[in-house]
Amino acid sequence: MGSEDTTDQADVQQDAVDTEESLVGEVVNEEVSAEAEGVVDLAAELEKANATASDNWDKLLQAKAEVENIRRRTQKDIEKAHRFSVEKFAKDMLPVVDSLEMGLAAADDSADEVTALKEGMELTLKQLISSLEKSGVLQVNPVGEAFSPELHQAISMVPSPDHEPNSVIQVFQKGYTLNSRLLRPAMVIVAQAPPEAPTDTMKIDEQA
Repeated sequence: MGSEDTTDQADVQQDAVDTEESLVGEVVNEEVSAEAEGVVDLAAELEKANATASDNWDKLLQAKAEVENIRRRTQKDIEKAHRFSVEKFAKDMLPVVDSLEMGLAAADDSADEVTALKEGMELTLKQLISSLEKSGVLQVNPVGEAFSPELHQAISMVPSPDHEPNSVIQVFQKGYTLNSRLLRPAMVIVAQAPPEAPTDTMKIDEQA
């Protein structure tokens, strides 16, 4: 009888040990699973953070590029405003130059008073043109030059054996540029090659 009690006690103890080991195993497995899930969560969070940082960096670079573009455009606008700020004034002064030049062209050098007046007008014209040049306004006076549609406006074409075809024979009104930009084209007459005599006519004259 004592032997059976000892056996039962041993079985109970073994069951207790097995139960304890099972509980410990479950706890360990739960902790390991929790730690594994934690590692996965941390990796996901790290990847998400890296993606956010990369996106923010790209946005920063785009913002810097846009600011630089705005700065360059603003600088160009300022430079353009400085260069062409006198455009309206220059255009208003051109008729004054035209009037002085026409007055000088109509003056009669034979009379002393007219000669004195002409000299005064010439000096005034010279000073005015010099002032315009200081502001970047230059005359376009293309007599004898090749016709340029960018700077000249042809009002007529005249056959001329004494001039190169497509060259400017006469300037009716001078043109002007402001810092290389056209303010007003020069009004000109352009030479064209004279028509050739008909071959039949030349043969008739030779036979005659």
